[in-house]
Amino acid sequence: MKVFIRIIIFSVVLSLCYWGFSNYGIPQVIPEAPPVEEKISGSMTMDQYIALGGKIFNGKGTCTLCHNPVGGRAPLLVESGKDGAPIGARAADRIKDPRYKGKAKTAEEYIYESEVDPSAFVVAGFGKPGTNDTVSPMPATNKGSIGLSEAEIGAVIAYLQKSAGVQVTVKLPTGAAPAAAAPAAAEPQSAKTAEEAFGKHGCTTCHTIPGIAEGGDVGPNFKGLSSRAGSRVKGLSPKEYIMQSIVSPDAYTVKGFEPGTMPADLGEKMTVKELDMIIKYLMEKTG
Repeated sequence: MKVFIRIIIFSVVLSLCYWGFSNYGIPQVIPEAPPVEEKISGSMTMDQYIALGGKIFNGKGTCTLCHNPVGGRAPLLVESGKDGAPIGARAADRIKDPRYKGKAKTAEEYIYESEVDPSAFVVAGFGKPGTNDTVSPMPATNKGSIGLSEAEIGAVIAYLQKSAGVQVTVKLPTGAAPAAAAPAAAEPQSAKTAEEAFGKHGCTTCHTIPGIAEGGDVGPNFKGLSSRAGSRVKGLSPKEYIMQSIVSPDAYTVKGFEPGTMPADLGEKMTVKELDMIIKYLMEKTG
């Protein structure tokens, strides 16, 4: 009888511990309203256009996912690094490099080309493994989940030139601002599918995901993820490991990848529905 009572007590304590971990141990996922689209028009001043470029560089463009001093996976762009001065100041010299195979004639054209055709010139040491620095891991920023417009790319170029202390050669956009969008709904707009959620949160910028056409190799390849997830961290089930990797990415870092590369605030930006869809997809589709 005593043994039975002990088993009952142990079971109750274990259940309470699991309940506490589920509710308080895992970071809370707080839905966030979708970002407001910036209006670009001919009424902007150059200072406003440059400021907009900075917002895109640090936000929608996802540039700082790779171009940061922590991960070391891409050249630094707004500060000096081992690969030279800020890109705005060194762009003209890139064109003179014997390895350069692009079509740019000016520094501005080179930066633009780097956005839309990243493999036109790959800085030594930053190419995809096994390509001898001929193929860039960077996605074209005017396509896919990033999808910058011509005016947005121009704003980023202006920001990079200004950051480097060189003359801003980009011309201000012309024309009226696009018609105002309808007021946002009270409830945050969640992605409707896992595929849409991957694009919305930039997952395919860094990861190759089975079943998704575009992908990068800045982060681990998800092929076979569901099979190996249960052995990554002792005590975590595959589902718990995948959730931890999203909401607290630096809790465990896959060998060969640097801590701090993946954004730590995805748990705050994703809706609960999006997180559930992504986890379910990775559990079922990655093998």
